[in-house]
Amino acid sequence: MRIRHRSGLIFTAGTFAAGLMLLAGCDRPAAGPGGPMPGGTPEVLVMTVQPERVTITAELPGRTSACIVAEVRPQVNGIIQKRLFSEGSDVKAGEVLYEIDPAPYRAAYDNTTAALARAEANLPPIQSKAERNKKLIASGAIGQQEYDDIAGTLKQTKAEIEQLKAAAALARINLGYTRVNAPITGRIGKSNVTEGALATAHQGPPLATIQQTDPIYVDAPQSSANLLRLKRKIAAGRIVMDSPSQAAVKLLLEDGTSYSLEGTLKFSDVTVDPSTGSFIFRMSFPNPDRILLPGMYVRAVLAEGVIEQAILVPQLGIAHDPKGNAIALVVDSADKVEQRVVKVERSVGDKWLVSEGLKPGDRVILEGLQKIRPGVSVKVASSGANTDTTAPANADAPAEIKK
Repeated sequence: MRIRHRSGLIFTAGTFAAGLMLLAGCDRPAAGPGGPMPGGTPEVLVMTVQPERVTITAELPGRTSACIVAEVRPQVNGIIQKRLFSEGSDVKAGEVLYEIDPAPYRAAYDNTTAALARAEANLPPIQSKAERNKKLIASGAIGQQEYDDIAGTLKQTKAEIEQLKAAAALARINLGYTRVNAPITGRIGKSNVTEGALATAHQGPPLATIQQTDPIYVDAPQSSANLLRLKRKIAAGRIVMDSPSQAAVKLLLEDGTSYSLEGTLKFSDVTVDPSTGSFIFRMSFPNPDRILLPGMYVRAVLAEGVIEQAILVPQLGIAHDPKGNAIALVVDSADKVEQRVVKVERSVGDKWLVSEGLKPGDRVILEGLQKIRPGVSVKVASSGANTDTTAPANADAPAEIKK
């Protein structure tokens, strides 16, 4: 059985009316306090409280986001000649998406490679002359100045060749940039430009965006106050961590249905947002069928821990007095009605988790509340452990989702 957070306390009109009648009494004649009710001993239906093992979960609203997002931008200037993908399709890393007019970049590359070839052609005769002059200066046939001149020319030619090689490489890179490739594998969205548009290197608006959505992330805020309360309960031993299933996370979609695949908790943020008093939980979910799209509203059901001896009472067994105190009517050992002020923490489907005011073995009245008041004797019509007149809560899918 799983528990999830809800804001506020939910109770029926019948139980509220019963609570008021308990305090204000009925208009019909009755005996004094503790005396018999008119019409004989009233009959009530009770349940016997017994502790249960309950998994505590937090239901957190969140948004989905792609695990990897790449914005496609041009790295050279030019006119877009072709768009080579279908919007909304899957693309692979390295696949050509756009073609930019390559003519000026091809011309620049050809010019640079020609200059490089000319410089390389001049190198062998200069190098041969330098080697000959090195032998001649040893025999004193030429002067030192003539040898230094040819040696300097050789070094200059070699440096020019290296410079032209770098320029040719840059020209080749720029020519390659005229084919805009997909940086990652994923699903590409709509194109923000058409054929004939001018592309600018490193422009602000992207040409298109590619996203990887398998797996997909869910970012959900969690109140820092709730985290502190949870830590206090764990420190007090009221909640026990239930590893390794602690990291498993379930997901509820926008229409209230459960997502079929479980996710895992990736990390929790280390900083609390001062404007909201919350921090972010990030979870990862497999998304092979792409049911989850980036930006969807979802609710993550995150396991927090386990209460080994939890006391659960059907909601129709708990009323509220005019001050807002939760009260329950129980049948004592003498079969008399006793009113208890209890403390409820949260709902468990159609039940309340009671932390104070009840103990194992107590018999809580579920039906017949309109006929009784504290102190009167009653006849127990049906008694048993955890007797319940309604269907149990679904442990995997909460009955409702509140945004």
